Amino acid sequence: MNNNLIILAAGISSRMKKSSVKEDMDSQLIEEANLKPKSMISVGDGGRPFMDYLLFHAAEAGYKHVVIVINERDRFTEPYYTTHDTWGLDIQFARQMIPKGRSKPLGTADAVLQGLIAKPDWAHKKFTICNSDNLYSVSAFKLLREDTHLCAMIDYDRDGLGVEPERVNAFAVIWKDKDGFLEDIVEKPAQEDVERSADENGRVGVSMNIFRLDYDTCLPELENCPLHPTRDEKELPTAIRMMMKKHSQAMFTIPVSENVPDLTSKKDISNVKKYLESLNLINSSALETG
Repeated sequence: MNNNLIILAAGISSRMKKSSVKEDMDSQLIEEANLKPKSMISVGDGGRPFMDYLLFHAAEAGYKHVVIVINERDRFTEPYYTTHDTWGLDIQFARQMIPKGRSKPLGTADAVLQGLIAKPDWAHKKFTICNSDNLYSVSAFKLLREDTHLCAMIDYDRDGLGVEPERVNAFAVIWKDKDGFLEDIVEKPAQEDVERSADENGRVGVSMNIFRLDYDTCLPELENCPLHPTRDEKELPTAIRMMMKKHSQAMFTIPVSENVPDLTSKKDISNVKKYLESLNLINSSALETG
């Protein structure tokens, strides 16, 4: 069974830093949003960061070993998790460096690669990867942990995410065959791609960048993933498409319809807090371990 998880937390949070502020937003939160990685912004009582809730859900789903990929400028994440409770998780860190001449890291495919380079003992094993700024449910984590296909991903119903339509259209859309295997995935799709991806019932499946991959199968594609010609990043969906060309029915899709809180802009912080309150997780004691 898959007990390994990579969390992608190496982005430079440019959209968060540039985003506008709600009138009633606390000044300390504004400072944090402009200074810290998104996943380290305090959304819970006692300064508990967003990442805590993500790790808590992963631990509840049965994961044991975690690699958090951070960027070279991050001076918050690693110090915090060397001094705070991690619910029995074995947490290690990998740094995604910013190459000379660039202002940001090389993208999500390179971030996953850096995570695997830090864990050569994961060879011949499965692992899950996810973003650090989305709060995936315990159920979603568990579905991937327990799935037995070569690789798998959560196929989210666009209309169940609880996110504004204009933002949903920025997520990757997916196509599946009649047996539920991924046929194609398009990052930041055009409107015609979104419309074309709808099934016979009008359902649009989207990726929230949570996958379970096979180390040996994906490693060559991560290493050889090209830069996107316009976005200038090595994108994980590109590496997955490369993998699918070599391996028939490599990626099974698991349909899910549920809210996935997204921490992209300052205005999202209050929405995340409300979601955590709905789960009775907002206060620090809710996450205490015995």
